[in-house]
Amino acid sequence: SRLSPHMEQGFPGNLDISVTYTLTDENELVIEYLAATDKDTIVNLTNHSYFNLSGHKSGSVLNHKVMINADKFTPTDDALIPTGEIRDVTGTPMDFRKLKPLGQDINADYEPLKQAGGYDHNYVLNISGNDVEKVGELVDDKSGRVMEIFTDMPGMQLYTGNFLKDEQGKDGAIYKKHGGVCFETQFFPDSCNKPQFPSCVLKAGNEYEYVTIYKFL
Repeated sequence: SRLSPHMEQGFPGNLDISVTYTLTDENELVIEYLAATDKDTIVNLTNHSYFNLSGHKSGSVLNHKVMINADKFTPTDDALIPTGEIRDVTGTPMDFRKLKPLGQDINADYEPLKQAGGYDHNYVLNISGNDVEKVGELVDDKSGRVMEIFTDMPGMQLYTGNFLKDEQGKDGAIYKKHGGVCFETQFFPDSCNKPQFPSCVLKAGNEYEYVTIYKFL
């Protein structure tokens, strides 16, 4: 937990934040975000864990299969900031509505992928917003491991470790490009400047309360 004081880094309000991590008997990692403020402010918390279901020393995740329950994504400019467009994934390399390998289309001649050097994009999740729902799945046929992602957040960033470059990891491992994949549940990036996106403004007196679950099978 942490109290971010009024005007820290320019943000209004005394923001009281707590994040709870719980391991369950159902092989779940549950992340609960809770925040409250005394002035209207901007809050968009997420989790940037890298996953490689073959093991952290096993190299690329491009053979992992991914499903994301999203019909649309938010394209970006060259600085990887969303333009404000919400684009249908149909007929594009961004379509993960059915399980497919991360590497299947990652090198396609498609501007969003060329800009980011792979996947680094926010998906508009098909959720009701009323409950924690399954929004994605990661499958590694090599190990037989499966991870399911659940959340009540409106968006999720898929990031394929495009900027990893000989990073020193645990046990002396060297993490290279595409050595892990992230599923970052969130409000859409730059939503504070895009009125057409779901708002990440937390009103004074209201609570920011969201949950993300990574379940391992």
